[in-house]
Amino acid sequence: MRSWDASANTIRFTDIRPEASKLPSAFDPRLYGLDAPVMNQGKLGTCWAFASVGALEAALLPEESWNFSVDHMSLNNGYTWGQDTGGEYTMAMAYLLSWKGPVREEDDPYGDGYSPEGLSPRKHVQEIQIIPSKDQSAIKRAVYLYGSVQTSIYCEVSGENSESSYYNNAQNAYCYIGTNKINHDTLIVGWDDGYAASNFRTQPEGNGAWLCMNSWGTGFGDGGYFWVSYYDSNVGIYNAAYTKIENTDNYDRIYQSDKCGWVGQLGYGNEEAYFANLYTANGEEVLEAVGFYATAPDTSYEVYVVNKVTGEADLTFQKKAASGSFSNAGYYTVKLDKPVLLSDGDRYAVIVYVRTPGSERPVAVEYTSKDGAVIANLSGNEGYISMKGTSWQSAQDKYKCNICLKAYTKEQ
Repeated sequence: MRSWDASANTIRFTDIRPEASKLPSAFDPRLYGLDAPVMNQGKLGTCWAFASVGALEAALLPEESWNFSVDHMSLNNGYTWGQDTGGEYTMAMAYLLSWKGPVREEDDPYGDGYSPEGLSPRKHVQEIQIIPSKDQSAIKRAVYLYGSVQTSIYCEVSGENSESSYYNNAQNAYCYIGTNKINHDTLIVGWDDGYAASNFRTQPEGNGAWLCMNSWGTGFGDGGYFWVSYYDSNVGIYNAAYTKIENTDNYDRIYQSDKCGWVGQLGYGNEEAYFANLYTANGEEVLEAVGFYATAPDTSYEVYVVNKVTGEADLTFQKKAASGSFSNAGYYTVKLDKPVLLSDGDRYAVIVYVRTPGSERPVAVEYTSKDGAVIANLSGNEGYISMKGTSWQSAQDKYKCNICLKAYTKEQ
């Protein structure tokens, strides 16, 4: 189990190691003071933002207690959708990974439809992992180590006073088995392998349920919490865990072209590709890290840097700066083996080779979506894609997209 020793400012883990497969049969963060405050979205379609903010707050407990602004996330994520339209965790990823937030709730209160300009993020999110679909062990491990997992369900219930044939109000237990698509985001914060199947109105195949924190206030369920059966058709398919949240002094500057993040993918019909972005140094800096998406599990990568670029041809003069692999899909920040010095005005390139087993398009890109939710700004950006790292194609000119590849620097 996991226990918090306030006097020693330490957290104790027993029966689990990050690499271990054994997990407790039940876990409830409320028993250890590791529960973030329950919030209320009201009538707006902001469940996705509440789940994301709740995940951030839970990940920082118990050392730090925050109250982040849902209003700011739902109004400043770069997408054109309003607060009454709904959303998904990729919008939260775009907002957080571009350092637009999070900001404090007191600086941008919820529900007034207004967001002040000029607010600065209070944390820098540097990694968000996408946990494999319906993988109970992986979801449990992520909850145990990072506080929670954001997930999606189909939900007929819409508030604390709602009734549904899939929800047992007496037991605060929900189970939907069917083909309806997801329409609600919630937060997995715990589990109980022995939670009785008889607690659900829709009879699942067996026992076991996820403890979820909802965004309908403390009047819903058990003080804002409810149980969702392991066998619910949708829970645990789409999962995000906020796995690296750092202070804002980690880097001085972020270089990026993809303010809306991972919208689509490019490739050459196989699992390998190179991609690159060119940036211009805005001062005397040190390039310390790059950030990019693994679009599927078991992605391996190599990072290269060219610190003085005059044209596309210079992309072939690569110097390896880092290499490794990711077990899960998601966004990762990779520190360079050795920082690269940049002078003011230097045009430099960050280049990544990826190998993503089973993928035909392994490179994450941002483009203007058909539904108008994303309007990509291609002006002034220089992104490239290549099959073998020798001949390059302009992402903006040929494919009308931006490459999802960021660079992080510190001032000298």
